[in-house]
Amino acid sequence: MWDQTQIRQMLTELSNGTRSVDDVLARLRAMPAVEDLGFARLDHHRALRQGFTEVVYCASKTPDQVAQIMSRLVEHHGRVLGTRATREHFEASAKLVPDLQYHELARSIWIDREPRERKNGVALIAAGTADLPVAEEAALTLELMGHAPRRIYDVGVAGLHRLVNELPAIQSASVLIVVAGMEGALPSVIGGLVSAPVIAVPTSVGYGTGMGGIAALLGMLNSCAAGLGVVNIDNGFGAGCLAARINQLAQHRESQ
Repeated sequence: MWDQTQIRQMLTELSNGTRSVDDVLARLRAMPAVEDLGFARLDHHRALRQGFTEVVYCASKTPDQVAQIMSRLVEHHGRVLGTRATREHFEASAKLVPDLQYHELARSIWIDREPRERKNGVALIAAGTADLPVAEEAALTLELMGHAPRRIYDVGVAGLHRLVNELPAIQSASVLIVVAGMEGALPSVIGGLVSAPVIAVPTSVGYGTGMGGIAALLGMLNSCAAGLGVVNIDNGFGAGCLAARINQLAQHRESQ
């Protein structure tokens, strides 16, 4: 972890006026804080640098590895998230962290020991029910990062009339996440209706020529709608993280 001698020296200099608050904060951000477990090196300083604790990608890790990582993170941080987690990952981790939670649909394990008021401003739109695992991964990510997404589900292009009643919420959002599989057309439709940035998330939902989400990805990348960006296939976490940062900036500017 941190070297206490270095921290004490900086705090002494801050106290006697030879070092500024901003300089100390900058030094703390740059200070290493890595815990070596042998099979993983945990970045305990990430929350200070980026605003949220290191997130654990559980896929391809053994249940025991995930359990050890989660237990060590929880010892130092009040909010922890593990994505692409199986029931086996959760059960192994829960033996070490009894109050750990499992979100079956989002395929995520999480804990929040520091609940806080969440910021509005994010609209989370999913084309179909089959897209909900990815959408809920984004939603859980947003919630743990301090945001309250407005969920608008099952409004895909096969029945665009379903969007009509949701237009006020869609057009008042500071940032939108739009999740869709098949041909991936929904983000382009939404992009033409709003002035806020749109984060498009292609999913692997679809028949053979959907090629596991590649068709949706290419459709979104080739969108004619301006102000639209695309994350990787099924990357609900990445979309949630990006939306949280955008909404944080939007909320900060509104409060000034």
